[in-house]
Amino acid sequence: MIDLRSDTLTQPSEAMRAAMAAAPVGDDVYAEDPTIGELEQRVAELLGHEAGLFCATGSLANVLGVAQHVRPGQEVLCDSGAHIARAEMGAHGALTGVTMRTWVTHDGRTEPELVEELLAPDAGPYLVSTACVAIENTHNFGGGTVQPLDALTQTSALCRDAGVRLHLDGARLWNAHVATGTPLADYGTLFDTVSVCFSKGLGAPVGSVLVGSAEAMANARVLRKRLGGGWRQAGLLAAGCLYALDHHVERLADDHAAASAFAAAVTAGSSVTLADPETNIVVVPTGSLPATEVVARAAARGVRVSTVGARVVRAVTHLDVTTAQCADAGAILAEVLQA
Repeated sequence: MIDLRSDTLTQPSEAMRAAMAAAPVGDDVYAEDPTIGELEQRVAELLGHEAGLFCATGSLANVLGVAQHVRPGQEVLCDSGAHIARAEMGAHGALTGVTMRTWVTHDGRTEPELVEELLAPDAGPYLVSTACVAIENTHNFGGGTVQPLDALTQTSALCRDAGVRLHLDGARLWNAHVATGTPLADYGTLFDTVSVCFSKGLGAPVGSVLVGSAEAMANARVLRKRLGGGWRQAGLLAAGCLYALDHHVERLADDHAAASAFAAAVTAGSSVTLADPETNIVVVPTGSLPATEVVARAAARGVRVSTVGARVVRAVTHLDVTTAQCADAGAILAEVLQA
């Protein structure tokens, strides 16, 4: 079976497991785990921020990050396909009383003029005031698209002039960094808080890190505990993330090449024409066939993909599949689409 449902499916390597087993640990609720401390500081420095907070999931890191900027009843602006709006179980509204308003996007790219049209930092006594703009890079449901740095820079300037804070959902920011060569800090310093994930393309079993100011991270640590997210000797998991930082970032280029091979095979064998993917995610329209039917037929042929719309499927390459396997998978999906 060639499993391309997500890059969250990766298995930790033997070397990563060895690093995790050897990690010194302590009680992180008391901020006494040295391996977690090393990870938090290292990621904060990479992204140009003061401090970090190790979290179990990217969704938790996003909730904690956004909560630093938005009071109950205020709003976050994000795009219509953003993970925080579509795929976090309504956590921001349910847990912190945050309202979300969106601009429409088809591939996830941020357009500063659309953000500017919606910004309402002082909406008066009847409407909802904007407190934060959240952007996702790379964009999951947009097909792994990379946010152009100039658009992010313009959006950051707009928000800062308006007194509105910014959060970056950088779950796959590593992919944007490798695809463009843009230093991580060039992205990170445009935002007040940034979350990055280690359990996707980097291949760690668990973990995301939220970064921001020292004050914001101290407040986020309190909220993490309040939400049940405090943990004890989690340095074992942080060690896997540190190993991934050292060994699995630059190899993301292999995943991007595998995604290109997959997309090329789909295009070559079907009536669907796909653009060359920017990173490791390929979204494929299924035409008149329901996406659920395409998924079932592909699985019967040994290829697993996921549905992201009524007539759209998604394939995500990762370190546990080869470029040759992805090309084969693309050819099989093409045959399914033509059946």
